[in-house]
Amino acid sequence: MEFSWKIVIDAGAISCALLVATLLRAKVRFFQKYLIPNALTAGFLLLPFYNYFFPSIGYAQNKLGELVYHLLNISFIAMTLRSSPPKVKGHKGGGVLGMSTGILLGYATQALLGLGLTLLFLPKIFPSFGLFLPLGFALGPGQAYAIGKGWETMGFEGAPSIGLTFAAIGYLWACFGGVFLINIGRKKGWLKGADLSALNDKAITSGVVPLDAQKPVGARLSTDSEAIDSFSFHAGSVVFTYLLSYLLLTGLTYLLGFAGKTGRELAVNLWGINFIFSSVTAIVVRKVLDKMRLGRVLDDDTLSRISGFSVDFMVAGSIAAISLVFVGKFWAEILLMSTVCGIMTTLIVPWFCSRMFRDNEFPRMLMIYGVSTGTLSTGLALLRVMDPEFKTSVASDYMLSAGLTFLLAVPFILSINLPAKAATSGDMLYYWIMMAVAGAYLLYVLGSYAWLARRKSLAKPGSLWYSE
Repeated sequence: MEFSWKIVIDAGAISCALLVATLLRAKVRFFQKYLIPNALTAGFLLLPFYNYFFPSIGYAQNKLGELVYHLLNISFIAMTLRSSPPKVKGHKGGGVLGMSTGILLGYATQALLGLGLTLLFLPKIFPSFGLFLPLGFALGPGQAYAIGKGWETMGFEGAPSIGLTFAAIGYLWACFGGVFLINIGRKKGWLKGADLSALNDKAITSGVVPLDAQKPVGARLSTDSEAIDSFSFHAGSVVFTYLLSYLLLTGLTYLLGFAGKTGRELAVNLWGINFIFSSVTAIVVRKVLDKMRLGRVLDDDTLSRISGFSVDFMVAGSIAAISLVFVGKFWAEILLMSTVCGIMTTLIVPWFCSRMFRDNEFPRMLMIYGVSTGTLSTGLALLRVMDPEFKTSVASDYMLSAGLTFLLAVPFILSINLPAKAATSGDMLYYWIMMAVAGAYLLYVLGSYAWLARRKSLAKPGSLWYSE
């Protein structure tokens, strides 16, 4: 009798790489200095194995992309199921709308940049090539892989691997760019007292709690283990919510089928952003539990551990899933686009965030910078440097902003296939329509920013960081 061991082999390979990466972080100064996440190191350790060694023995890597996709959605659910932080009277920090505006800033600027740079290389590259900047940087590996699979059916060979490559480069920008911003913030006095004290935690640099330090509590029991283990209950709650989001998307796909070809194309794109549907479903589940006064059965710390587990395995798996064969064909275009995008994002995110928010400015900036270069995983990794236990409202504001962002991003989602359609139809009008859509998003972002920042909108325009 034969059983499939693929998921065990993949999980085992990623686990082994994560353990080796943890050892490297604990012992090697370079990894400590730049706060390189262990999952990022693990992914690059696995990259040659999945590209050369495993294929030589008949083992394929293509299913790793699907693993990345599901883990991303699970991480969103686990974080969104957490309880909302206590409301602070007089809170005027920009909150949910500010986080949403920051996220859409990445969508708009990266899409415009990518589409503009694509014009330099046509017809060598596929017209939708440049959209992998917002897909890989701002949306992340799961979305880049899923939408790339759709473009592959439209003639873009190797699109999923190219999308994952942009996502991996985005992670590097998040890591090195994030550390650069932290260091420059420390030198120039951008950080406040609580932020500075968090940086002095030795466990943050080495990645391991020191031997003589008290180990922090990572989770609390909310059920009696004789009945059901608390972790099993929380894992079941997360997976059950994921099932609900699957049923929701399945129903939407069925209904959109009645709209013909356009509806079916939209349905494909919706599956690519399932993390938003997962977040919305988790919000509803949490609201129902709170209404029934059952929210106490979910422990926030346990949910954070589930999310952290998903994020670490997702990041490592997404990098390992990259096919170097396809990437090698477009290395010059990928290098140019990702470099310009990384520099642009590193400059505009601090400029906007320091003026747009009125509380936790630096942690909020790090969170938005992380999600603008590598999605939720790197955003949370950078936020952990300032807020290890997510005690501020930054993480929850980001999660709550997911629903608003989705509603505002519907036109972007509807238009994402237009450049690819320009290739299949031979009509570049579709390409220019997508450019106009990205421009409209930028106008919306600038309007929202002006409303949130008010008098600070254009204050000290020559300064990367505004401080009163």
